[in-house]
Amino acid sequence: MKRRHRLIADALHRVHGWVERAGAIAPGTALGDEFGTLAPGSCIAFPPMSLFGTRSMHVGAGTMIGRQCSLGVGYGPDDASAPERGLVIGERCVVGARATITAHESIVIGDDVWFGQDVYISDANHGYQDPHTPIGLQFGKHDPVEIGDGSWIGRGAVILPGSRIGRNVVVGAGSVVRGVVPDHSVVVGVPARVVRRLEPGIGWVSTTRPGDVLPAVSTDEVARALGLFLVAEGRQLGEPEPAAS
Repeated sequence: MKRRHRLIADALHRVHGWVERAGAIAPGTALGDEFGTLAPGSCIAFPPMSLFGTRSMHVGAGTMIGRQCSLGVGYGPDDASAPERGLVIGERCVVGARATITAHESIVIGDDVWFGQDVYISDANHGYQDPHTPIGLQFGKHDPVEIGDGSWIGRGAVILPGSRIGRNVVVGAGSVVRGVVPDHSVVVGVPARVVRRLEPGIGWVSTTRPGDVLPAVSTDEVARALGLFLVAEGRQLGEPEPAAS
């Protein structure tokens, strides 16, 4: 690359980074003040794709919402009937880039919930019963959505109206969820089904192959095991990788 082009690219990258930092929506910014709650340490990356009904949104402390996300409450920016707490996102959540969350009555996301990219959640669908009216003009009934603490929602998952996802649930990438998902389970597919669940004292048991059991392991046990592995490799936990020769 020619020096001139390199300098231009470097300048553009610096400006782009500055715009992203300056444009982030955080507590104390003009857009941040429009939210019902935007707690300390929370941030919505710039640029968002779409935001409306922000007065009905409540975002907990330490929650990060990625670029190009669409968040909406109600049927448009001027919907006076939008609920006061239409969208509630807990603390320390991570919402991946390009997620779409559209609430008409209630979507409640617990603490420490992480999303992959391109997740879609809504608490209402369009109706289709009237054969003479375009489906896009038919509003379906509202059915609240809940996602429990500590769950992981994989990339491209779709959470449909009426879904009740429990605590520490894994929703596989691309899954389509509707209905009740029990605590401590893994669901995959279209429609999503439980493929593994936690059995106390046994482990994570496959629902189709009962002999297929993954042990329940705490994060402390994983850290200790990792430390023993690194020591066995001749390094102490936290030491940098040896430089390539």
